[in-house]
Amino acid sequence: MAEDNNGHDLPNIDVAQMRPVDVAYYAGADDPGHPPRILILYGSLRARSFSKLLALEAERLLKWYGCETRVFDPRGLPLPDAEDIDHPKVQELRDLAAWSEGMVWVSPERHGAMSGIMKAQIDWIPLALGAVRPTQGKTLAVMQVCGGSQSFNTVNQMRVLGRWMRMVTIPNQSSVPKAFLEFGEDDRMQPSAYYNRVVDVIEELVKFTYMVRSRAAPLVDRYSERVESAEELSKRVNQRSI
Repeated sequence: MAEDNNGHDLPNIDVAQMRPVDVAYYAGADDPGHPPRILILYGSLRARSFSKLLALEAERLLKWYGCETRVFDPRGLPLPDAEDIDHPKVQELRDLAAWSEGMVWVSPERHGAMSGIMKAQIDWIPLALGAVRPTQGKTLAVMQVCGGSQSFNTVNQMRVLGRWMRMVTIPNQSSVPKAFLEFGEDDRMQPSAYYNRVVDVIEELVKFTYMVRSRAAPLVDRYSERVESAEELSKRVNQRSI
């Protein structure tokens, strides 16, 4: 495997065309200064999962851009509401969601939609803890893999969920058709226009994360919530699910 000058295992990129993100340009005055913290979720338990392989490609690229990453393994995560929230896998996922400043969601398309495994992970991330929405103001990139021709059903669904969770979903996205043809026997994504789009998505996510993370509080501040007392807000956002 070829490596770039910094030891990153990215054999399919043209290093001369890669541009490090100009932190001074994108970051706010109150930027915390540490590498962007990105959580990656993928939506399959298959032994050779193409959504996982794409997630790992995204992680390699994120590391090239200087990010700190975590990839959540969904094996052992119970169905939503099947266990209490103190289940170890649920706590692991929630802790990672709280730690993160941005996320990448990668799902296969199943019956024209995201996989149940992908949805279960998202459903376990709480909309609110007390009067705080732990996902609001975080950045999000969405990608999907397809078994057949290219589709955008799954990324569109995930965009709806990101909006519902008050995340800043970046404009770019990736949909990889016939994923079984896009990954080699070494489980690495092969060079193609689809691979180039994945690089685009990751580059854009890093830029948006720098722009948003130190400005998240004023960006999600809302008049309707300012006129409510903290107690009223807590009651409203913590209504028992139907």
